[in-house]
Amino acid sequence: MTVATPLASATTSGAGKTSRRRSVVWLGLVPFAAYILLFLAVPAVLAVGSGFFDSTGKFTVANLAAFGNPQILGHFWNSIWIAAVTAIIGAIIGALVCFALLGTKPDSFLRTTVDSASSVLAQFGGVMLAFAFIATIGAQGLITKWLISLGLVQNVFNNFNNNGVLLYQVVGLLIPYLYFQVPLMVITFMPAMEGLKSTWAEANATLGGTRGTYWLRIGMPILAPAFFGSLILLFANSFSSYATAAALISSQAVITPLDIKQQLTSETVVGVSNTAGVLALGMVIVMIVLMTGYSALQRRASRWQR
Repeated sequence: MTVATPLASATTSGAGKTSRRRSVVWLGLVPFAAYILLFLAVPAVLAVGSGFFDSTGKFTVANLAAFGNPQILGHFWNSIWIAAVTAIIGAIIGALVCFALLGTKPDSFLRTTVDSASSVLAQFGGVMLAFAFIATIGAQGLITKWLISLGLVQNVFNNFNNNGVLLYQVVGLLIPYLYFQVPLMVITFMPAMEGLKSTWAEANATLGGTRGTYWLRIGMPILAPAFFGSLILLFANSFSSYATAAALISSQAVITPLDIKQQLTSETVVGVSNTAGVLALGMVIVMIVLMTGYSALQRRASRWQR
């Protein structure tokens, strides 16, 4: 009894210290939680919730009729196909860049340069990116004027499909979007590529397998969850982009984010109130589905990155 008592006391004291340490750790999350609550959760709830009230403040589901408007559906379709095309092309190019970098040392000049550039360019959007492309392939852009000087007065940049300047059309958004999609793929997919162990390739060679067999039966199945997870992330990134498109195509709403802005400034759907909230609801639903799929794929991919 005289021996057990101090041991029990020490155990209780240790448990108390562990509990206090955990409390301190959770306390450190308070600023982040407050930031998420104030600048993400509350605005999202208010934006989505506004779609269920009419102009008099009464609850209604009649506003959902806005999804039957052909113009709004067309803008949703534009957002979806632009996001899909840029995500697929960006994922393929980014994966090829990661494959090329796999043959370099992690601390090599090339690897560190590409990693640093990708981290910066993945966040280089909005007005700055729009201005860069206007100065390059806009109506008076450097490349456009150079093509005109070569005799190509009507070229792909200043008269695409006989509809005017390429950069100011819906299809023209593909070019600036790819500018930040490819770097984003590099920084999200590279950890998965680095997770491939050399022992797997050695085991494949020992058993008589070829390089094609290794990638078909080992490399690609292991990388598939990470690849499709990154693809979903790229789709979500493009689907929700606003600033770059707003700077390039400010006079008309051709994608859903621009449509929301237009609905906030002037209701254009006759007989439907708070259309912006309804559109926000549609985007939130799409993003929830995408992020759920991304989280599931990331959990599966993380098993091979440990």
